[in-house]
Amino acid sequence: MENKAFNIKFNKKGNLIGLYQNGDKYNMNWVVDPAYLKKVGFKDDDKLFGEFEVVTFGEKRRSINAKHRKVVTDDYRTSVIYDDRRVKMEVIYNLRDAEYEGLDFKVQLTNKTNENFQINDFRVWTPFAHIMYRDKNVLKNINESCTVTPSISKDFTRLAMVRNNNKGPNLGMYQTWGETKSVGTYCEYSNLFFENVSPSLDGILFHQLVLAGGYVEKDVPHHDWIYDHSPIDLPANTTKEWTWTICSFKDKNDFGTQGKNLGMPYIGYNPYTHAGGYVALEVRLPLRRRITNIYVWFNKNGYLQKYELPHKYYEPTGGFIYFQVHEQGEHKIEVVMDDGCSDCVVLNVMDKIPQLLKERCDYICDTLYHGKNDKVPYCFYPVSNQGESIGKLNLVLKYSILANKFNPSHIKKVEESAVYYIKQKWFENGDFLKPVKLYGSFYRVMDFEYIAHTFFLLSQIPNKYLKLNNAKTYMDWALQVFELRINPDLHKLKRAKEETQMLGVFFLYAPELLEALKATGDIKRYKKYKKLWDNIIKRVGDGADTYKGAITEHYFDNAGFGPSAGALAMNGHLKGARKYAELLVANIGYSNDFRAQNPHRWWEALSYMTHSLWGGISAASMLKCYEALNDWKMLDAAYYATVAILYCYDTHANACNLRLNKGEAASTYSVAGPLINFPKISRDRFGQSVFAELGGIFSKLFANDDSTMDWDMGEEMCAYLDGFGTKTFVYELQGIIYVVNGVPVQTKDGYIIKSYAPFPKEFHFLDKDWHFVCKKNETISQVRLTKNGFKRIKE
Repeated sequence: MENKAFNIKFNKKGNLIGLYQNGDKYNMNWVVDPAYLKKVGFKDDDKLFGEFEVVTFGEKRRSINAKHRKVVTDDYRTSVIYDDRRVKMEVIYNLRDAEYEGLDFKVQLTNKTNENFQINDFRVWTPFAHIMYRDKNVLKNINESCTVTPSISKDFTRLAMVRNNNKGPNLGMYQTWGETKSVGTYCEYSNLFFENVSPSLDGILFHQLVLAGGYVEKDVPHHDWIYDHSPIDLPANTTKEWTWTICSFKDKNDFGTQGKNLGMPYIGYNPYTHAGGYVALEVRLPLRRRITNIYVWFNKNGYLQKYELPHKYYEPTGGFIYFQVHEQGEHKIEVVMDDGCSDCVVLNVMDKIPQLLKERCDYICDTLYHGKNDKVPYCFYPVSNQGESIGKLNLVLKYSILANKFNPSHIKKVEESAVYYIKQKWFENGDFLKPVKLYGSFYRVMDFEYIAHTFFLLSQIPNKYLKLNNAKTYMDWALQVFELRINPDLHKLKRAKEETQMLGVFFLYAPELLEALKATGDIKRYKKYKKLWDNIIKRVGDGADTYKGAITEHYFDNAGFGPSAGALAMNGHLKGARKYAELLVANIGYSNDFRAQNPHRWWEALSYMTHSLWGGISAASMLKCYEALNDWKMLDAAYYATVAILYCYDTHANACNLRLNKGEAASTYSVAGPLINFPKISRDRFGQSVFAELGGIFSKLFANDDSTMDWDMGEEMCAYLDGFGTKTFVYELQGIIYVVNGVPVQTKDGYIIKSYAPFPKEFHFLDKDWHFVCKKNETISQVRLTKNGFKRIKE
C-alpha cells in the first residue's frame, strides 16, 4: 500500500512490517522487521506492530494465539479482524488516498454480549525502530534507527520518533480519539560484555500502547499518581475506538505544529523551578479551541492535591502563563479546553539546589565515609574498582570551591581518602607509573581521569584547609595521573595504549588543568601535555566524518558521541562538534514529562531512562555545543536533560516508589511504565545492583546486591556546576524572549532575568553577544535585560 507520504508492507498475518517514507534517501524502515529479528536471533514475533493482548472476564487473550484472524485489504486500507464468541477486535491501517500525507491507525474493541464488562488490561504493540543494530557500520545506527519518546496525555498522547541523525524527516504518532493510559516497553538485547568482544551490546526497545490497565496487581507502582492505570468499562453490545495519525515532521517545533494541524494544543514549559519559584508555560491552541480551566496537581504528605489556577493568570486563547508554586515534588499542570478535552505537562518543583548540594555533600562525608578502622580504610562506600565511584569526592570538592565554603571535616575526609585509599589502591606503593591491574590481567585507563580530577580539585583548596600535603603537591599528582591518562608511551599493554586515545569525562576539566599548569611557569611540561591533549582532539576531529566516536564497547553509545561533541566544541573543531551534537539532540528526545527528556541509555534499565552519570555528561556536552555553535535547540536539549538528571538527587520526589532521605541519590530512573522485562522498577529510581536478582549476566555485573544506589554518581554534578550551576542563558525566537535556567519577569523597564543556577555568576545572550560575568567569589541572582544589554540590579 502506498500514498504520497508512505509505502507500507504487511506480512500474511496482517502485521505492519514495513513503514517507509517516500523520498527518504536512507530508505529507513520505521518499524521492527521480523527479518531482522530472525537475523540476530531474537524471538519476538508476538510483539510485531498490531499484535495485542487484552484481559476481559478474567481471561487473557493474545492476538498471536488467535484462532479466528482475518486480513482484509484494498488499495489504501488494511484491516485485521479477530473475532470470537464474546469479543471482536479490529486493527485498521488507512492511507485514505494517493494524496494523503499520513497513515491512520485505528483500534476497535467490541463487546458482542448482552452484559457489561470491564477491560482490565489492554495493550497494543507499536514497535518503532528504537534499535541498536548489531552492525559496526555506525551509519546504519545513525541513519536507520530512532529514539522514541512519548508524551502521555488524557486526550492527546503522542510519540516522537526522532531519527538518530537528527536530520529527519522524523515520524510522529498523534492520538486523535480515545485515551492512551501509558506507553510500556520491552527490551530484547544481546550483551557479550564478559566475552571480551567489542562492540558487545545491541538490542531493541519494543513499545506498546497501554489502553487499559497496564500492570498485574502485584506490580502496580502505587506511588505513580501522575498516570492512570485503571481498567475501562465496555457496555453490552458497544464498540470502543482509539485512533492515531502517523505523519512526518522536521524538528521539535514542527512536531508541535503537526499536532496543532491535527487539533492538538501545544504546551511549552520550564521543566524545573524551586519552591516559591515560578512556572512558565507557553500554550498554543488550534483553531476553535479555548481554555476553560487550568488545574495544578501535586502530592502532599501522601494525599493528592488539586487546585484551579485563577483565570486572571491566563487568557482563554492561550499565550504565556506565569504563576508561583510553593509545594515541592512533581507537578502535573492540566489544561482543560471548552470541548472537555485536556492536555498536560509534568514538571518538577525542587528544593533550592544549594540546599540539595549541601545535604548531598553532608551525606557523602557523614554517612558514606569509612575511616582508618574500617575493613577498607579511608574509602567512601560503596567500594568499587571503577574510577566512577570516586566522583562523590569530586562533588564535595567542587561544591566547596564554588560555594567558597570549606568544611574542615569534609576536606579532611576527602584528603585522607585521596592519599591513603585512592593513591594506594590504584598504584603500586603510590607510584603513579605503576598502575595496579585491578581487573585481573589489565587496568582501566579511564579510571585515571577521575583520580586526576580529585587531585586537581584538591590543588584548588586553600592550603589552610589541607593537612596531609599542600596544594602544589596535589597539582603535581594531578598532572602525573593526567599524563598517565593521555600518554600511550607510559603503558605497555595494548589495551591501555588504545584507551589513552579515547575521550572520557576528563575533557570537561582538561583545558582548565592545562591552564593551571601554564600558570605555574612550567612551559616545557605544559607544551608536552598540550601536544598530547591536542593529538587526542585531532584524532577525534579527524574521525568525525565517519563518526568513529559514536562507537565505544557498544554499537552506538552516547558515552562516545557525548564527550566527542563536547570536546570538539570546546576546542574549536566546530564542524565535527556539530555532527556529533546532532546525535545528542536526537538522543535527548522531547516530551511533556520532564523525566522522559533525558539522554537515552536504555541498557541500564531495559527501557528509555535517565542514567545520572552519562546522562549528565551528555547534557554538559550539549551545553558546550550550544556555547560554541549558538543553536537554541541544543540549549533546550541540554537544559531538559539536566533537569532529568537532577531528579536522581531529588529527595522530595514522590511519584516513584523509591523515596530518598536527605542527601541520598539513585543513579538511574526508569521512565517506562510498565517496563515488561522488570515491572519492579517501572517509573522508579533505583541503583543498578537491583538487577542482581534477575540472574544471568546481571548477577555478574551487579553481584553485590546490597551496595548503595549511587556508586557512580558525582562527576556529572561537577559538570553541571560548571555549566547550568553558574550560567543562565537568554535567546530570542520570532521576537519572543526565552530564558533557560531561569525565568523572565517583564517590567516597564524591560525584563528582569532571575537565575535558577545555584551559584549564579554568568548571564549570556549569544544572539546579541551580550554577557554579564560576576567578579571572583561573587554571585548575582538576577539582572536587568535592557535594549543595550544586561545591567546589574542592586540586591
